[in-house]
Amino acid sequence: MPDSLAASSLLSGGFAPVMRLVESGGPLIVVVCLIAMVLFGLALERGLYWRLVHRPARQQLIHDWVARSEHHSWSALTHREVLTRELLSRLRAPLPWLKLLVLICPLAGLLGTVTGMIHVFDSLAIAGTGQARAMADGVARATLPTLTGMAVAVVGLMFVTRFERVVRREDQRLHDRLARAVDDARSGMSAANGFDSSSDTSETPHA
Repeated sequence: MPDSLAASSLLSGGFAPVMRLVESGGPLIVVVCLIAMVLFGLALERGLYWRLVHRPARQQLIHDWVARSEHHSWSALTHREVLTRELLSRLRAPLPWLKLLVLICPLAGLLGTVTGMIHVFDSLAIAGTGQARAMADGVARATLPTLTGMAVAVVGLMFVTRFERVVRREDQRLHDRLARAVDDARSGMSAANGFDSSSDTSETPHA
């Protein structure tokens, strides 16, 4: 029995911040906070994906492209385009979901404000218009979901804009990296062949 009481008190204490959040801004502000958690979680996942997955995959793509025997035929260029499109499509895969979450945040906040204002007007219809303090408090609580949704949407929009810029820059630079890697490999082979030929000439005995 004491264990069950302790567990229930611990559970109620864990939900206390959520209940205070609902009391201050209504149930839809919890929805906005959940959307914000998903949005920022996807942003963190893209950052980790860029460092831990995309960069090694890009290096492997460059290595495989340099290792090909020819690089200028139609089939080689088509194969390179397919590989780069696949790499970039994996990089930008969550972008539609990020845009959708950014769009939903202010709408959910606005819905919370509308429902809060309806509750305020219902209270005024029952209690009358003599309680100006209670009315001001209700209006302030009703506008809190919109404020939260707009703040989350602005931060999410900044990340989406930055992420789109990174993807476009990566698309432009990836082809340059592939061409530069092939040129570096050819110049290295030419230098090595020139060194071998000069060594053979110096080792030839003179009559």
